[in-house]
Formats: sequence, C-alpha cells, structure tokens
Amino acid sequence: MTDRREFRDLASGEELAETIDSLELEAGTERVSLENARGRVLAERTTAEIDVPGFDRAAMDGYAVRAGDTVDAGEVSPVELTVAGTLHAGENPTESIEAGEAIEISTGAVLPPGANAVVVIEVTSERDGSVAIRDAVTPGENVMPAGADVAAGRRVLGPGTRLTPRELGLLSAIGCDAVTVREPPTVGIISTGDELVRPDDTLDSAAGQIHDVNSYTIAAAVEEAGGIARVYPHVGDDEGSIADTLTQAANECDLVLSSGSTSASTMDVIYRVIEQRGELLLHGTAVKPGKPTIVGEFEDAAYIGLPGYPVSALTIFRVFVAPAIRAAAGLPERRTATVDADMATRARFEEGRRRFLPVALVEDGVGRTLAYPVDKGSGATTTLVDADGVVDVSAQTAYLDPEESVTVELFSAAAAIPSLLGAGEGDPHLWDLLDQLDRPRYLAEGSRTGVRLLEDGVTDVAVIAGPIEAPADSEVLDSWEREWGLAVPTGNPDDVTGLDDLIDGDLLVATVDSQWGLAGSFDAAIGELVNSRDEAQATLQRSLRTIETRSFESPARRVVAGDADAGVTLAETAADLDVTFVSLGTERVEIVAAADRLEKAGVRILRDRLASE
Repeated sequence: MTDRREFRDLASGEELAETIDSLELEAGTERVSLENARGRVLAERTTAEIDVPGFDRAAMDGYAVRAGDTVDAGEVSPVELTVAGTLHAGENPTESIEAGEAIEISTGAVLPPGANAVVVIEVTSERDGSVAIRDAVTPGENVMPAGADVAAGRRVLGPGTRLTPRELGLLSAIGCDAVTVREPPTVGIISTGDELVRPDDTLDSAAGQIHDVNSYTIAAAVEEAGGIARVYPHVGDDEGSIADTLTQAANECDLVLSSGSTSASTMDVIYRVIEQRGELLLHGTAVKPGKPTIVGEFEDAAYIGLPGYPVSALTIFRVFVAPAIRAAAGLPERRTATVDADMATRARFEEGRRRFLPVALVEDGVGRTLAYPVDKGSGATTTLVDADGVVDVSAQTAYLDPEESVTVELFSAAAAIPSLLGAGEGDPHLWDLLDQLDRPRYLAEGSRTGVRLLEDGVTDVAVIAGPIEAPADSEVLDSWEREWGLAVPTGNPDDVTGLDDLIDGDLLVATVDSQWGLAGSFDAAIGELVNSRDEAQATLQRSLRTIETRSFESPARRVVAGDADAGVTLAETAADLDVTFVSLGTERVEIVAAADRLEKAGVRILRDRLASE
C-alpha cells in the first residue's frame, strides 16, 4: 500500500495565482467569417482599404446646390432656383448642377457634380419647377465628404479588440468579411471518484453514490470565462484509468481541469500521476475552501487539479483559474462587481488560511444591506445558489463581528437582493405563496432555525409550526391549521392506527430533526402517550425505533422507498406521494415578521397577499 502523503508547505493564494499565471495556455489564431466573429478577440490589426463613404453624400433630405447661389436667401426674400432633377440613395448622378440650379436629393445619395452643399427641405418650398430657398448654406454644409467616416489606410481596430455588435458594424462598413481572431483555449474537464454517477444515470444511495456535479458546473464556468469546454467521462479512483484519461485530454486540450482525488490520502492518486508523468508545480494551498489544489503540466497541456467538493472547486476556479482562461482567450480581466454590507451575525475562522466566505445579502427595515454567512460546507451544492457572493477574509482574521463592514465580491454583475427573506418550516401552502412573490428567498431549515435567524436580525419573516413559540419582538401576519400524522405503505400492511402501534409493533419510524415544528408535535404526542400509560417513559422511548431526516417531506419519502415502516408527515405530503395517511391531529402554522421589518416593502406585499387570500 502506498504511504499517505501529508501536505507540508501550503502555498499562499498569491503563490497559487502566480503558478497558474506561469502556465502556457494560448491556443493560437484562426480566420473566421464576420457572421461567426461576435465575441471573439482580434489577433491582428485591421486596416481600411476603402474610404467610407466612398463618395460625397447628402447628410439630410433637401436640395443639392451651389452654396454661392444661396448667399442672399432669407425668410423675407427667398432665392429661387430651377429644379433640375431628383436623386435617391443608390443612384448614379448623370447631370451636373449649373449656376442657378438645384437637384432634389435624399439622405445618403451621391452629391451630383457641381454641387457643394445641401439645403434642408424644411427651409424650402417647391412650385412650378423651381424651389424657393429661405436660408443660406455654406460650402460642405449638410454633406458628408468621402472618407469622413473612415479614410482608406486608417488603422480601424487593433489586436486584442473584442468584437461586439459595434465593431462588427464598423468591419462591415469597410467591406471586411473575415478576420483573424484568437482561438479560445480548449479546456478538458474530468471528474474523478468511484462514487460519481451522471445525473441521467440511476443513483444507488445505499452504495454511497452521488451525482456528478462538477463536470457540468465547471464546464459552464469555462464557457463563461471564454474557453471551450470538453467534458470527458468521469473516472474512478484507479491510477491507470486516471492516467489514461488525463493523457487523452492533454493531447486534445490546452488546459486540463480535473476535480477530486487531489488530496494527500492513499486514495487520492492524481498528484502521483502528475509527478510520475508530468511536472507537479504546486500541491496544496492555504486557501479555504480549496486546500487540496494541484497545479502542474502533463504531456503538452497545462494542468490544474481542483478539489472534489463543488463549492471548493468553483471557488478556486472563479478566483484563480477563470482569469487565466480569460487572458488566454484575449479577453480583458473581468472586474468583480462588489457591494458594501454589514455583517448580520458573527463568523469565526481558523487562522492561517485565507478564506472566501460565501454570504447572501438582505436589506433590513431601513434599507441597510446586510451580509449573512451561507456555509453548509464545501460539499453542499445549495451553497452555490443560496449565496450572492463571497467575502475575502485574510489569513490573519479570526472572526467578523456583527455590524462589521465587509466588501462582498458578487457572483453576478449586480446584487440580486431578495425582496423578502424568510426561514423556518416547510409547507405546501407556503410554497404556493412564495411562487406568487417577486424575488423571495426562503431557507427551509425548520421552525427553530427560523426563530433564531429572526431573533438575530437576519430574516424578515419566520414560519413556525407546532408547539414552537414565536419571538417576543415579532408580529403574526397570518396563521392556519394543517393536519399531520403518519405516512404508511399503501394499504397499511402493518395496520397502523396510532402511536401505540409504533411502540408495540416494533416498527421503524422516520421522523424529522428537532429543528422542525413537526418534530415538536410528534414529541408532544409521544409525551401524552407516556403520561397515559403506567410504563416508565424510558422503557417506551427505548421501544420506539426511529431514523431522523432533515426535511418535512423526507419521512414520507423514506416510506415510499421502503426504508421505513412509517413516517411522520403532513396529510398533503402523503396525498402527493400517494401513500396511506393515518391522522394524528392538527398543528398551527404562523408567519411572523420582525417588528423592525414591518414597513419593508417585501413584508408589506406579503401581508397584502395574505390578506387577499
């Protein structure tokens, strides 16, 4: 067995950035048609070969004239000229203007020989073959001379210019139908791990399988950064398979990004493959999340090994890898949009590692922007969407206090601060209500969590169920009753009629954790049962076999999957999942708002919506 390798000298974030910058990623150039050039970056100078326009043209609708013929024109004593014809855009003038003549002309038409100005139509009146001109013009007035827009020989666009619709319009004007552009780097993406299954494959949770998240998220991030993503089939934790796939990707791509198997355990083998068949430049960084990051070279390609956890992988990619891809594609460095905020709660850190803290934003009752940590761990994919950005915390910082000012680096160009932030119980009626609101954000993490976040000044509202009480400094916006009980397999094969059957029947019961109001209702009902019996409470509790889940729908889903004989659930959930329901009573659900957020626009809209229902 290979010995475990420990991380020793962890590289700083600055060293990680410098090492990635040292990799050679430029992919070369190619010639593309103008219709395929949008968003590409010019690789060489473009010079105009023609004048634009290539002729003197009328800049306004009116009459082409000799300016000297209009010198005496005025409102009281207009000058009359003979109309010698009409010219439209795209026509070749066949007659020249003589003294005392004018030609009616359209915008964009070629100025006829002899004419040197255009009188706008608003100061003229035509009758009986002549035109009366009430305002004098000077030579060149209302005329765009040849080459006034672009002169032949002019440097039109230089290398490094990104081609947007504006630049494409200019290239079209000079008759350029193809350009030489930078080729974006091709980036091979490989996810590793025996436990991974693609999202379209059947998942065996009992065997520890999880869906492959990184292949798709990293591929999308590569495209967003200006690269071309090429996703390879994921490979297991086998050194030979990893080496073969890395070799294929390195021969086909400019940069290879793998995720997973980058740590220092006996199962993490990528660093050994890079050491043996390439060059390992860096292994391990003092950045959190992202410690087990690898940088090196393999075959003729640059190589970066990202951590396996999605949050870690995307954090390292966004901060360190994306800038390198943009530079290789010739794109300018993207300026990170930021917003200043005050911390809503305290956040603690281990010293010695630079930290990118995921946070979400909310406005308090007076419009102040608050940031609260969204950190379920690097393996929690919900962190990717629940957070609005990150706070870059130095390695010397041990904690951020409530009210402390921070700068949030946003994931998007602008902060999408929710109109309403709530937390607490899950409920089907609540889901319908949230769907009717504009930009709400809801953290379905149980009633107790909802109460805590409301008391901490993080959320606007909390949804509380069962025996859990609302905070003192809050106001009830609405309440309703919901039926709860037990989900059992269709047909109720164990003939469950109440809680007695759970204890006496030796059945496995799925419940929810103590954060949920539904758990409180179940515990209260068990307590009543204990009080109604002569047996000791401890004896009853030992005879109740339970498994704990994290969401109010999960117990019923365990029953559907055959992993539990009964599950604590709601009547609506049992009906949706088509399982038999045994009612045990009702519990009250309340939506409460923080007293200092009652006048916030999102809270007022919610209150009006509740009143209308």
